[in-house]
Amino acid sequence: MAFTEGIKQSKEGIQLIIEANNIMSEAVVNHFLFTWQWWFGIGLFIVPWIIWILFRKKESSGRLLLGGLITIILSLIIDLIAVSLGLWRYPMKFSPVAPLLLLPYHFSLVPVAVMFTIQIKPKANSLLKGAILAALSAFVGMKFFVLIHFYDPKNWLSIYDFCIYLFLFYVAFWFSKIKGYESISEQ
Repeated sequence: MAFTEGIKQSKEGIQLIIEANNIMSEAVVNHFLFTWQWWFGIGLFIVPWIIWILFRKKESSGRLLLGGLITIILSLIIDLIAVSLGLWRYPMKFSPVAPLLLLPYHFSLVPVAVMFTIQIKPKANSLLKGAILAALSAFVGMKFFVLIHFYDPKNWLSIYDFCIYLFLFYVAFWFSKIKGYESISEQ
């Protein structure tokens, strides 16, 4: 009996999510699409990757991309949990398909920033590099996003963002240093 009630509640919850996504999609199509904020967000999605392609250490591309991919995955997981719990939200939407996510943040800004931080001064203290990235991201970048209504932290403190960015950097840094890379060849 309890299981059947759970299935019923689950169906009702999914229906509410579908309705909310429809409202969010309408907001994108009718109010956000082609505004300066939308174009700015699209630029934030594309420009960092162009800069990375031009200025990356080409011989380290694979290692850096692995760090960037790990950053994307972890930031999405953290963000989906936090948004689901109502810890923060993204008022500005860029896509009617994924209205809960801030796409330029997850798929471009953070991974590219992490990859550049890993490649710049590779012999420098990684704690210092990670702390600088985390501080700039949490105390400058996120404040800017609040100002232009891309991010609403609710009661979330910037020091928590700092810790998340530091965590993202260190996990990506660790993956970029894995020694097991060898080319695949026929034997």
